[in-house]
Amino acid sequence: MLRPIANAYRQRECLSGLWRFCLDAHGLGRTESWWTRALRDAREIPVPCSYNDIFPERAAREHVGDAWYQLDFMVPASWDKLRTILRFDAATHRATVWIDETEVASHEGGYTPFEADITAHVRPGASHRLTVCVNNELHWHTIPPGRVDTLPDGRRRQHQFHDFFNYAGLNRSVWLYGVPANPIAAITVDTAYRGGPGSVSYEIATQGGGDVRVSLCDAEGLAVAHASGAHGRIELEHVTPWQPGRAYLYALVVELIEGGQVRDSYTLPVGVRTVQVEGRQFLINGRPFYFTGFGKHEDALVRGRAHDEAMMLHDFALLDWMGANSIRTSHYPYAEEVLDYADRHGIVVIDETAAVGMNISLAIVRAPDLPPHLFSEDGISQRTQQTHLQAIRELIARDRNHPSVVMWSLANEPDVRSEGSRDYFEPLIAEAHRLDPTRPVTVPNVHFCGPNEDRIADLLDVLCLNRYAGWYRESGDLTAAEQMLEAELRAWAEKYNKPLMMTEYGCDTLPGAHGVIPTMWTEEYQTDFFAMYHRVFDRLGTLTGEHVWCFADFATPQGVMRVGGNRKGVFTRDRQPKSAVLSLRQRWLERRKSEQPS
Repeated sequence: MLRPIANAYRQRECLSGLWRFCLDAHGLGRTESWWTRALRDAREIPVPCSYNDIFPERAAREHVGDAWYQLDFMVPASWDKLRTILRFDAATHRATVWIDETEVASHEGGYTPFEADITAHVRPGASHRLTVCVNNELHWHTIPPGRVDTLPDGRRRQHQFHDFFNYAGLNRSVWLYGVPANPIAAITVDTAYRGGPGSVSYEIATQGGGDVRVSLCDAEGLAVAHASGAHGRIELEHVTPWQPGRAYLYALVVELIEGGQVRDSYTLPVGVRTVQVEGRQFLINGRPFYFTGFGKHEDALVRGRAHDEAMMLHDFALLDWMGANSIRTSHYPYAEEVLDYADRHGIVVIDETAAVGMNISLAIVRAPDLPPHLFSEDGISQRTQQTHLQAIRELIARDRNHPSVVMWSLANEPDVRSEGSRDYFEPLIAEAHRLDPTRPVTVPNVHFCGPNEDRIADLLDVLCLNRYAGWYRESGDLTAAEQMLEAELRAWAEKYNKPLMMTEYGCDTLPGAHGVIPTMWTEEYQTDFFAMYHRVFDRLGTLTGEHVWCFADFATPQGVMRVGGNRKGVFTRDRQPKSAVLSLRQRWLERRKSEQPS
């Protein structure tokens, strides 16, 4: 699935703006066929955005069930020779789509795109009605999992098993685009860099006949290589590689030729680089790479999980100011515009599926009557596994061509101590390796699962640990926490000859809370907490990276553990710094300076 672009052979229009909208907590719209008419009692809502915080009412924020969107649109009359495609960059968590009275698409999975060829259902120059029903319910078979209960008063309540708010709706852009009758359908690239020379291998799928012509152009637009055929390998004797902090992008120009004429063309940015794991080292272009950065969320006031260009640029500017070189897309695939930016600016990305909350041992899980065995037909089942497999396939299909993406994270903090966890994850890890043998695979480990309890660590390429000694364990006692943390990290390093990375470490901190004696929740405690972890990291000298949890405070469900959301950010939700930012920034800027070539 190629992203919409505009050129001499392809056209696109963004359908972002104000749509008609209404909530449907009782599911009446499906039985009453709301898509066959204009939505009654509808109000306006922006797309993209999450609908939860737009209106000052509990019913919208805590809505469980269907939400309906509707827009009247027109296919340009000039598209009469093109096929018309309707694309959703995401609909959280599932959607059904109608053009006028005809269903044209349905999709499960809240963070990856889907599309439908609607050529047969529209007429260029005529007005049509687009209706979308978006459902936000989470169940045991969804990714992420959850459970919906019906209360005695008839209300439905979502029990989610993850610690961030269940924002929903059309959180990303909707596109209308036109392609030739027999277009270029897909492009996959793999690159390799060997110090001096490099290579770009490509696979191109087309619909219909025609010959394929390929050119590779440098950053100035000059062709440096040519090839023909739907698959091949371009060798580059002198190549400028894509590197962390120093991005360089070539352009792969693919043309489809019929009858001696170009019938379609697509340009794909390409960064030439190699990712490898050797022993305990994570290598990019043959050089050891040390991750510094954050786990973060697509989360903002009012907009919820909506992609926002201004917020994205501001966050990346703060990351650069901090000296960070990487992020993890915790805990779902981010908008593809985020990866585009990372590609252009040399920011390294660990790309994660939405499989979070697969652990009922966590204190945040408050649902009653949980199954006695998590990985079972009453909980995380074979049906869940199939949904999870599809999520992995869609993630890799969408993001494989991004040079910034260096590792696939298949889940976050699952209970891999549990019986059945290995049988569940082994096929997922194998499938990720099959789909993309060029990148390592990981599953971040929950903070109370040690090296002798983890049932899947031997299957992973990189061991990623989320640890909260000094917060959830040995709370408030950083001396005891330091001893605990160092002992455990040494145990992991002794058992496995693999890269070991800290993907989460942090503590809740209220901005403005201070104490002469650093105590939990104060800004001084957060500063001391990070200093303790960094002493341990530096003494060991065996880690391959440190990602703080987290970049900024974010919204969560209500609960006694969360006053106004999760406060582990080093920035507030509106991106104001807490005290720990300064020492963290000094550490990472010094590391950046030391790693620059002399």
